Amino acid sequence: MYDEWRNRRKEHEKEDITDDIVFEVELIKQIEINIDYILLLVEKYHDGHKSDKELLITINKAVDSSLELRSKKSLIQNFIAGINDVDDVLLEWKEFVVKKKEEELAAIIAEEKLKNDETRKFVEYSFRDGVMKTTGTDIDKIMPPMSRFGGGREKKKESIIQRLLAFFERFFGIG
Repeated sequence: MYDEWRNRRKEHEKEDITDDIVFEVELIKQIEINIDYILLLVEKYHDGHKSDKELLITINKAVDSSLELRSKKSLIQNFIAGINDVDDVLLEWKEFVVKKKEEELAAIIAEEKLKNDETRKFVEYSFRDGVMKTTGTDIDKIMPPMSRFGGGREKKKESIIQRLLAFFERFFGIG
């Protein structure tokens, strides 16, 4: 009887919870916070003459809870700190993003000594396609002339890829 009871008990304890987990993940995906919600909160904060500090905390928590927006956190915070007396927060946001995007891309091009026109086309196509292609010869086309021997070229290429991917992740889907 002991063996029979023990086997029955083990069978009842082993419930499949995969469906529950899948349901929870799908639920979380549906509640994903996007940039429009954040801008709505920023507009409320701005309309309240920047006096509601709890709204600022809510904005920070919302950004932190979104995987998509975490890489854009400093950009959002700089925008909030920089807006003063504006009529349309959404229009101001778009102008802010365009300006910052240009500044950061120009800095990457200058610091990495990349080919200007080719890099801009590469970045433009990446935003259009929704993915930055780091394989193939696309990166080689934007790199400055370097010797293929000695390993320096591969390190430089990896550095360029990391900076461009961070740039892409920061600005994709927000403007």
